[in-house]
Amino acid sequence: FSFGAWMFFISDDAPKGNYADLKKHGQMPEVSAAASFRSGAMNLNTWILFVQYACCFGVELTMNNAAALYFKDEFDLTTETAAAIASIFGWMNLFARGLGGYMSDKANARIGMRGRLWVHTLCLAGEGALVLVFANTPSLGSAIAVMVFFSLCVQAAEGTSFAIVPYVDPPSTGSISGIVGAGGNVGAVLFGLGFRNLSYHDAFFLMGFVILGSCAMSCIVFIKGHAGIICGKDDPVPMKEPQILAVPEPDAEKAEEINKE
Repeated sequence: FSFGAWMFFISDDAPKGNYADLKKHGQMPEVSAAASFRSGAMNLNTWILFVQYACCFGVELTMNNAAALYFKDEFDLTTETAAAIASIFGWMNLFARGLGGYMSDKANARIGMRGRLWVHTLCLAGEGALVLVFANTPSLGSAIAVMVFFSLCVQAAEGTSFAIVPYVDPPSTGSISGIVGAGGNVGAVLFGLGFRNLSYHDAFFLMGFVILGSCAMSCIVFIKGHAGIICGKDDPVPMKEPQILAVPEPDAEKAEEINKE
């Protein structure tokens, strides 16, 4: 808490300075929170990513709760051993989420937004397929190996999700990030209900097929000025969007004229 308070008082909001000062000098437009949220919520792409994030971060939260019990019950392990094995799922966070963002950036450098969408979709597809394999793996060693790759896809998909978010509607990125992030919590609740009311096998199968269905939704993601996963093309001319975080440099000549006056 102390470190957070210290950072609040000594840091700037952005490299150009604090937002309040930038707005006061007309270098940053005023955008109300309500208008930003409305703009983000009215964008279909926001809700597609909401569902897809529910199927990656929601799965991670569910597995953090269910994996230890699954290994304990299915392979007759002690609670301590099952928990140690299940913790491997979380340890993949050290690099897997960043790896998803890195792969998305590399694909974007080659083929633009289509590359980001393909990487995102493949991560979700791998995740869904590996859930089904995991549910049908009879030996402990094989189950652990499958879980490692399953976790890799889950958390890489989280990274690829937020590699797309800033392009959906740049002026409303904050609101869109909040909506998409909330999808993870919604997914965790729904998948958790599945594990509470179904057998492990059926719950994993439900999870797998829902994830595979969500990755198909990438086909209807169309971001203005960018190619879709199958059709369309990237706008060759950079779109002129209102700059919220990137503040333009002041005109030195005009400033000098004003000073003379």
